[in-house]
Formats: sequence, C-alpha cells, structure tokens
Amino acid sequence: MKKLFSTIVAVMAMCFVSVNATAQDRSEILKVYNWADYIDEDLLEEFEEWYFQETGKKVQVSYQLFDINEVMLTKIEIGKEDYDVVCPSDYIIERMLKKDLLLPIDRNFGSTPDYTQNISPFINGLLDEVTSGIREGKNYAIGYMWGTTGIMYNTKYVTEEEASSWGILWNPKFRDKILMKDAVHDVYCSVLLYLKQDVVKKGLMTRSQVMNDYSPESIQMFLDTIAKAKDNFNGWEVDFGKERMAQEKAWVNLTWSGDAMWALEEIGDATHLAYTVPKEGSNIWFDGWVIPKYAQNVEAARYFINFMCMPENAMRNMDYIGYVSAVATPEILESKIEEDLEEEIDLSYFFGEGAESVKVNAVQYPDKKTIENCAMMHDAGDRTEALMDMWSQVKGDSLSTTSVIIIAIVVCGIVIYILKKSSKKKTKKNGVRK
Repeated sequence: MKKLFSTIVAVMAMCFVSVNATAQDRSEILKVYNWADYIDEDLLEEFEEWYFQETGKKVQVSYQLFDINEVMLTKIEIGKEDYDVVCPSDYIIERMLKKDLLLPIDRNFGSTPDYTQNISPFINGLLDEVTSGIREGKNYAIGYMWGTTGIMYNTKYVTEEEASSWGILWNPKFRDKILMKDAVHDVYCSVLLYLKQDVVKKGLMTRSQVMNDYSPESIQMFLDTIAKAKDNFNGWEVDFGKERMAQEKAWVNLTWSGDAMWALEEIGDATHLAYTVPKEGSNIWFDGWVIPKYAQNVEAARYFINFMCMPENAMRNMDYIGYVSAVATPEILESKIEEDLEEEIDLSYFFGEGAESVKVNAVQYPDKKTIENCAMMHDAGDRTEALMDMWSQVKGDSLSTTSVIIIAIVVCGIVIYILKKSSKKKTKKNGVRK
C-alpha cells in the first residue's frame, strides 16, 4: 500500500511542477526524465557547456526521476507532460510507438559528429523488434543501457546449482530470504520460462513466444504458481535489493544484471555475491532515449541524446551506475578487458569481428551462448490491464495499478484546476488600479 500511496504522491507532485513550468521560457530549458541512479549527473552540467559550444545556444537541464515505467507513460499519454527526453524500457517504447507518442529523432547535427552511430548493431537489432507499423524503432529511439534479468545470490548460503534455475524461487530452504524485483514484465517472463521449459525443449514454442504469452490461461498459471512461493519472499524492491544483499538481509534476488554489477563492484567486500542467468533462459532488456510527442525543446533533446552516445560519456555512465552502455566502440571494449580473468567469452554479437574471445566480466557482457538462450519481452497490448491487475493481486495491493493511476490522474486534474483558478484570481487582483 505504501508503494501505491507513493505513486499517487509522485503524480500529484508532478502536477505542481507542470503548472509552474508554464511560466518558464522553455526554449532554454531541457526537461529530462530518467530512472533514479541511472546517469553520472556531472554530465548534465557538462552537456549545458557542450551544447553552447556546438550550437551557440544556452540551455539548462531540468532533471527529474521516475521508478515505474507505467507512471511515466501515463503522465505523457494522458497528462501530456512536456518532457523533452525520456528513457523508457523496450516494451514501453513499443507501446509509445503504437500510441503515436514519439517524435522521430533527426540525426543531422551539422558540423557536430553523429555519435549515435556508435550504438551496437545488436541493440539496433532489438530496436527493430519494437517497430510498430511504419514507425521503425531505430528511427524513434536510441539505445542507452541494456542487460539481462537473472539471479544474484549469496554464495555462503546458495550453491551455484541452486541458483542455476528459476526453480530456486520455490525452494523452501530460502523462506523469507528472496527479494523480488517490483517489475511485472521481468518476473512474469522469467517464471513462464520456468513453467513452460518443456514446451521450449520440445520445440513447440520459442522462448520469445513463451515470454510474451499474455493469454488468460498463462496469466492465471503465473498467478497460481507464484502464490506458492510468496512465503519465500522477503519483499519487493526496485533499487534497494543490492544493498540488502550485500548486508546479507536476503540471500537471493531476482534482479537486473546492472544492479548485480553495482553490488559486486561498489559495496565493500562483496566477494560473497554472484550473479547468473538461469538455464531456462531469461529476457534481454534495454532502455533507450526517446523524444516524446509533447516535447518543447526538440533540438536540445536530440543533441543531448547524441552527447550521451560519445564513447567517453558512455564509459563514465557505465562506471558510475554499473549497467552496460549500448555504445560499442573499440575503446569501450578495451577499457573492459581484464587480463587476470580466467574465462574468455564470445562478444562478437555485440562488438563485431575481433571480439570472439575476450576476457571481460560476464555479468556485464554475457557470452554469446547465454544471449542465444534469451529473448526480448514485448508490450502486452490490450492485455496490459489484465497483467497489471494480476500483479496487484500477487503483491497483495488492495487497489489495482490501473485504479491507482486513474485516481492519481483525477487528483492531478483537480489540483491543476484549483491552481489555475487561484492563479487567475491573483492576476485579476493584481490588475486592479489603486
């Protein structure tokens, strides 16, 4: 319930921002909407300086955060919020394309190089999968970060074999020791791959077909099965799981590879932590920069995206947040090579020829064989509401996510109406001659 209340409060807070923003000169403001802890924020100020050098125009970055894809989408689709640059996940990009909520990204930067060409063909291939009709994904989105969903585990209490299967979620040995990611698509896809692994082995369905099966039967199967594992769950998290794992408050965490990498590198002695992609397979996900339909500073927005694709900036973001950039240049590959590692892996799918056998951290860059065992999740389309309502049942929320969003929008509308009415009264009062 706290999560639902927080969502409503967040949307209400943004209502005030929306009203106040109308008084600002938007030609010199770039509104960026991104995930928390997902960028080296020093780059924001540096972009302002770089943009002036490249265009002779001033801009100030207004940086705001979200933690739920669907709330971000609602604010743009229904609230018509005028964000200039947003960083949604793959399936949300797909949904935004279907709903005609994105502007194509013009990559003609004049005398400034087009750094978006640094994006890996592998990521552009994933963008091809989110194409909707005549709207090609790679014309409307630029890859930012990517990774896998898997299991981070404490090697003191969990064996490598136990962590090698999604079946660990139901293992009674880990009662109250499992942290679940509060991300319906990631959890749903992972569990379905486990439940329908025999179907995949027999060749009756591909992993992609299994992961993106939002039929009433599959949703009910997920709901019934996950309910049997709830006694094992210590809680639902978006970004605090890595800290709890490091503190040994939990032993298992269904999480994103970037969070696992952050924990392994940044939290003191994290040698007791490991990460793996279960043998049944998993999803490959990516987040990308887009320019929403209601953006007011499109030029600064596309230059911002271009700036983030510069190799040196991509490396800084990777080092800061632990996730893997979609940029694939030789200098990035070279910076990630660790000669003291024993295992060599095949990264030719990402970096191309010459990267067939390199020593890099496999948590960040999975081997080609691991990638071939994964697939990408897609938008649930007209089954989205059923999926979100099921998720509310899983978590035990008394209100469905859809209901919360509707309530938040209604409250937001009332707040905006009151503020605008109050503003008009003040204007009339100030206009009276004394």
